[in-house]
Amino acid sequence: MEANDSFVIKAPKKSPLLLRLVVLAFAMVCGVYICFICLKQINASNSSTNEFLNNVKVVQQLCNSSDIEQWEIPFVHYPNPVTFSREECVCNPVRYFAILSMQRSGSGWFETLMNSHINVSSNGEIFGKKDRRANVSAIVNVLDKVYNLDWFSSASKNECNAAVGFKWMLNQGVLEHHEGIVDYFNRNGVHAIFLFRRNLIRRLISVMANSYDKSKKPLNGTHKSHVHSVAEVLHLFPNYTSFYICQLVIKSL
Repeated sequence: MEANDSFVIKAPKKSPLLLRLVVLAFAMVCGVYICFICLKQINASNSSTNEFLNNVKVVQQLCNSSDIEQWEIPFVHYPNPVTFSREECVCNPVRYFAILSMQRSGSGWFETLMNSHINVSSNGEIFGKKDRRANVSAIVNVLDKVYNLDWFSSASKNECNAAVGFKWMLNQGVLEHHEGIVDYFNRNGVHAIFLFRRNLIRRLISVMANSYDKSKKPLNGTHKSHVHSVAEVLHLFPNYTSFYICQLVIKSL
């Protein structure tokens, strides 16, 4: 019984060590290959991502405008100048304006008063040159440059402008291209400031005196458009009688 119950274990003919080594080598080769492919894809992905991030430009930064009245939102802008960076003032809102006036109406004094503010820039009569007001397209190009803070003049302030604009005489293309100008002002929320001299006689006298002494310069060779006495008026307009001049002065008061 003991001989029948015993198990006989035979040794295998071939050792499995060689097969195990072959399987291990194959797994190592496959692992190295897979790692190489993965690293290559990761590098390509990183390079494309970096290139994409380098090409990305911030078009507009969202700024908190909760302190701005609802009706004022269309008139508040955040320019993105091409020639410089607004840096810490990028979220400072900017208002657009244009002073519409006639010659000898006090527009120069009014503009000087506005420019006395540290964050207000009024750039003068920018449409004095004819090529800037040749057509609506030329006017729009100039307006875009001014309101994007890319227009530089002696009145230009720093990047923290709160309001930017210019002085525009009515005979400098306003009446000829009024439809396109009104459309631009409505689309971009530009404040139009109409400035007119209440006393038209004073304006008329100022225009006549200015046009005369602009060419003659009779007062010691200087350009002096505003007279301060009847004698100066008679010197500018010798053909008028002193009585008529006095009447004009009295009516203009």
